[in-house]
Amino acid sequence: MMTFMRPDPGEVLHFSEDPTIERFVPHVAVTAAQSEAYVWAVGPERCPDYWFPRDCPRAMAWAGPHTTEEDAARIIGSGCGERVHAIEYGWLKALMDVRLYAYRLPADGFEPIGDPPHAVVSKVPVAPLGPPEPVPDLFELHEEAGIQLRLLDNLWPFWNEVTASTLEFSGIRLRNARR
Repeated sequence: MMTFMRPDPGEVLHFSEDPTIERFVPHVAVTAAQSEAYVWAVGPERCPDYWFPRDCPRAMAWAGPHTTEEDAARIIGSGCGERVHAIEYGWLKALMDVRLYAYRLPADGFEPIGDPPHAVVSKVPVAPLGPPEPVPDLFELHEEAGIQLRLLDNLWPFWNEVTASTLEFSGIRLRNARR
């Protein structure tokens, strides 16, 4: 059994398809909602959000403290764990073929961003703690973490159902989903 791809205490992770990054420099992403330049990373609870190819649209939902049993059973499924990730069939090959790397970064200097926080950011350049680690099989990571991975023809009906529910949720790269 593999170990979860999560940061150790005092670390955060940055996932990338580029294994050659020697230093992370704050920048404003083309799709950024904010105008400040950041280095982005995640703590242990949000790592699964990035077990995907960078541009892969994904809709993710999980049970939270205010989730009703009805919503959890209807959307996640009864006895199916507490979290589900969904992608479109058109991204399956990319998910199977991607070579993803995890960079371990020192947590010092990173601050939570978002309400509720969904990532951590640094306003100064950050050097990785070591070489990037190849991320193991993404399907096995999901399985080991107890996260359902669903393949859908189109993410939007699922996303609309999730966002209207009492589940907690996150959507990444949804602009790349089918219309």
